[in-house]
Amino acid sequence: MAARSRFPVGVLGRSSSRVPLRTVLRRTLLGIVGLQLLLAVALTLVDSYRRRGKKPKPFPVTPPSEVTIGSGTVTCYTYGADLYEDMLAAIAGAQHQVLLESYIWKGDETGERFKRALYEAAARGVEVYAIFDGFANLVVSPRFKHFRPPVRVLKYPVYAAGLRFFDLRRYGRDHRKILVVDDEVAFVGGYNIGAAYATEWRDTHVRITGPGVWDCKRAFADMWNLHRRGRHGGPLLLETPSDWEPRIRIHRNVPRLWMFPIRSMYLEAINRATRNIWLTQAYFIPDADFVEALEGAARRGVDVRLLVPQKSNHVVADWIAQGYFGELLEAGVKVHRFQGAMVHAKTATIDGNWSTVGTANIDRLSMTGNYEVNVEFIDPAMARVMEDVFRTDLENCVQLTADTWAERGVHKKAVELFLGPLRPLL
Repeated sequence: MAARSRFPVGVLGRSSSRVPLRTVLRRTLLGIVGLQLLLAVALTLVDSYRRRGKKPKPFPVTPPSEVTIGSGTVTCYTYGADLYEDMLAAIAGAQHQVLLESYIWKGDETGERFKRALYEAAARGVEVYAIFDGFANLVVSPRFKHFRPPVRVLKYPVYAAGLRFFDLRRYGRDHRKILVVDDEVAFVGGYNIGAAYATEWRDTHVRITGPGVWDCKRAFADMWNLHRRGRHGGPLLLETPSDWEPRIRIHRNVPRLWMFPIRSMYLEAINRATRNIWLTQAYFIPDADFVEALEGAARRGVDVRLLVPQKSNHVVADWIAQGYFGELLEAGVKVHRFQGAMVHAKTATIDGNWSTVGTANIDRLSMTGNYEVNVEFIDPAMARVMEDVFRTDLENCVQLTADTWAERGVHKKAVELFLGPLRPLL
């Protein structure tokens, strides 16, 4: 009599069956994503090791330049030390109210100067409000981030979605940098607060007087009122101004309200260009519409120039951004790479009449993700200032040619291609 098998009928058949195609595809996709993230982490660690102990090189700067627009003025800053002195002087002269918002606020000597200035203003009876981003300042000492009354402080939370984890409108970071003093003066631009930014980074900020101040004040008040959640006293109330300056427009990205006008502002200006488009961007990871608009402008004869850092402080963003260089160069876009230091500016000037300075990078996080603020100027004098700034920065750049770019190593091309799918995350 034949011996019976110990295994139930069909078990061996099932165990040797093929894995479903769907499972194979899912595992492959997860494996690729995992390798991409692993490569990104490895690049970041290697870059951090290489930077240890290295100081940025000096770079040319444009002295503060003031222009008159209507009944107000606009002053452009390209060196942090100059900007900080004027910001601190404005706070020292405050009589009624100070509103300060910064993405990064370092706890170093520069950060302490600003904190002390706020306390001194509050001691004079000035209303003082401050906002900073919790995630961006995780490495800052908790002791520094503690503020005593009467200074009112809103720390935008590291995780703002609460139980509404499914609500994408609640994941944007507060990437704005704004200072408004009384109703007299406002400062807006790319500079965070910290000692390194004062002398080691090339950034751009503007000082505004006149009717444009009120729109900056409204941007701060809306941010405060939207996120105070009853823990910071009553709402910050504003009076409607009696006049406004149409040549200065403040555009605010507000993810909570699904408002992203800065992207539209850029695309409209680029598509109207007839002479030149000069862009300076710290992190350039555009979407397909942006690439198409820039390439279309170059092909119709517009002088399109892109100025980016040779090496930024985010090496992964550099690698992903480089994936666009080939097609941009082929279309006739000129790419200039800033040498020896970090250029963190987010600016543009077009056709000698239009320009913008602000906090928004041309990437997904800024265009359709974070709280941002950009000032749009429609004024020839301001455009001339921005063109002068761009020309000064070109003195510290090396232009990338199509031939040079085509000759880069195969391993570099492979890394760019492999990291390309991460673009939507940045």
